[in-house]
Amino acid sequence: MAKVSVLGMGAMGSRMAAVLLAAGHEVTVWNRNVARTQPLVEAGAKVAGTPLAAAQGAEFVISMVRDDEASRQVWLDGELGALAGLAADAVAIESSTLTLGWVKELAQQISARGISFVDAPVAGSRPQAEAGKLIYFVGGATDDFARVEPLLSVMAGAVHHAGEVGSGAVIKLAVNGLFGVQVAAAAELIGFLQGCGLDGAAAMEIIGATPVCSPAVKGAAGAMLAGKFAPLFPIELVEKDFGYVTGVADAVGAEVPVVNATREVLRGAMALDYGDENITAIVQLYLDSGRLG
Repeated sequence: MAKVSVLGMGAMGSRMAAVLLAAGHEVTVWNRNVARTQPLVEAGAKVAGTPLAAAQGAEFVISMVRDDEASRQVWLDGELGALAGLAADAVAIESSTLTLGWVKELAQQISARGISFVDAPVAGSRPQAEAGKLIYFVGGATDDFARVEPLLSVMAGAVHHAGEVGSGAVIKLAVNGLFGVQVAAAAELIGFLQGCGLDGAAAMEIIGATPVCSPAVKGAAGAMLAGKFAPLFPIELVEKDFGYVTGVADAVGAEVPVVNATREVLRGAMALDYGDENITAIVQLYLDSGRLG
C-alpha cells in the first residue's frame, strides 16, 4: 500500500481520498477549511496543516482543486506549497481541470527539482468518484504513467495515457466542452419541442432512442424535464472550463465558435443567478414562455 496525500477536499477530492482509504492506502488530507477533512479523519486519514506538510513523506501527492490559481498556491506557495515538501522519488499528480499553459509551467517547476509529474484530470462526477469509476486522462512520460497507473486504477474504471505532459489537461477540456455544448443544445431543443406543442418528455424519449442522442444528453434531458438541478457540475464551473478552452484555443490559434456561443449561454444563466445550480439548470433560460412549467 502507498503513502498518498490528497490536496483539496471538495466534492471530488474528498471522495477520491475516501476510495483510497477504503482500498487500504495510507492517506493524508489537506484542505483550506480544515472542517471538511473531519469525515476523512474519522475514516482513518491523517490531516496536515499545510500542503507542504501533507507532501512530506508521501509517495504520491494528488491535487484536486478549483482552478489555475488554487493549483498554483497549493503547489508553489513559497512557505506552504507542496513542492517544497516533495521527496525526490515522489510523484506529483495534478488532477484539477486547468489550462494547458499552467500545467506545462507547473511541470517545469516540479521537473526542475528532479521530481516526476503527471497531469491526470478525470471524467465523472460525485457518483463515479464515490464508486471508484472515474475515467483518467494522464499526460506524462511513459515511465511516470507506469508508476501512477496502479494507484489511479483504484479510483477509476479506466486510465488512459493521453501523451506527453499537458495532454490530459487538453483532453479534459475537450470532454467538458463537448458535454457542455450537448447539454446547452438539449436545453434549447426542449424549449423548441414544447414550443411546437409536443410533450417534452415523450419527444425526448423518442430522440433518446436514436443514434444521434448520446447517453450524456439523454441523462441531462431527463434531469431538465424533472427539474433536477442539484449541483453535480455547477454552471459557474462549466463556464470556468469553457473560458479555459477559449483561452487555450486562442493561444494555439484554434477556432472554437460553438464553444464560444455556448459560453455565452452559460453566462446568461449565471446572470439569472443559476450559477450555483447544476448545468442542467440552463433549461430555465427557456422557462419565460411558460411552456416548461
